[in-house]
Amino acid sequence: MGKYLDPRADLTFKKVFGEHKHLVISLLNALLPLKDDERVESIEYWPADQIPERTEAEKYSIVDVCCKDNKQREFIVEMQMTWTESFKKRVLLNASKAYVAQTNKGMKYKNLQPVYALNFVNAEFMKDVDDYYHYYHLVHDKYTDKVIDGLHLIFVELPKFKPQTISERKMQVLWLRFLTEINDKTQEAPAELLENAEVSEALEILERAAFTDAEMRAYDKFWDEVSSLRTIEGDWEDKLKEAEAKLKQKDVDFARKLKAMNVMTTGQIAEATGLTAEEIEGL
Repeated sequence: MGKYLDPRADLTFKKVFGEHKHLVISLLNALLPLKDDERVESIEYWPADQIPERTEAEKYSIVDVCCKDNKQREFIVEMQMTWTESFKKRVLLNASKAYVAQTNKGMKYKNLQPVYALNFVNAEFMKDVDDYYHYYHLVHDKYTDKVIDGLHLIFVELPKFKPQTISERKMQVLWLRFLTEINDKTQEAPAELLENAEVSEALEILERAAFTDAEMRAYDKFWDEVSSLRTIEGDWEDKLKEAEAKLKQKDVDFARKLKAMNVMTTGQIAEATGLTAEEIEGL
């Protein structure tokens, strides 16, 4: 049993960033693609009735760290424990809702402020690239300096983060180390984290001794349910891979028969089976 709790859990993430304005300001300035004159200076948390609701399937996404700053820009911060392809669409939907909601307050179109959705993902989902930081926004496909400022979607793949992968943004490194290196087995926090005032304060909030028995039961229940969900998803993934392998083998067998008949070109066999020319030539 360690000294701290894991900051990625629902209870702990909310305690650190949903109850301490200066800490979420530090996190936003460290992780968002903001210029020096665009940094967040002060925030107010959204009222509870404005926070997007979660479905049963989405209950392991933390969507209650929502706020806006003194410039009326809006920020949604989430921690996604498991990955689904629909998650990106839900992020876009919630950010779009927040953007559109500004018009309900009588704001003119020219005064609409951007919405930033910062999403930490505790799983790898973009397996064909090495980068852990993914930033989506509206940009001209040819003239990339031409941007429509409105929706900014940021996804951070936590398992891919390594401290040596970024050096120019110290606070980004420290906060990502906080989220990836601290867990309920941690006996002693790294010196670099303790030396920073903001991260050190966040660590103090995470100390196991500061949580009540009821909070600890909620914390343990959260991780039990996440573990069960991952087991279920793993079983389905194995079954899907098995089904894909069987279909692939059927295509290979069919292609082999067509090739043996010597009545179709390699290109025609490829079109009929979905195999590549190289795969067919190797049969």
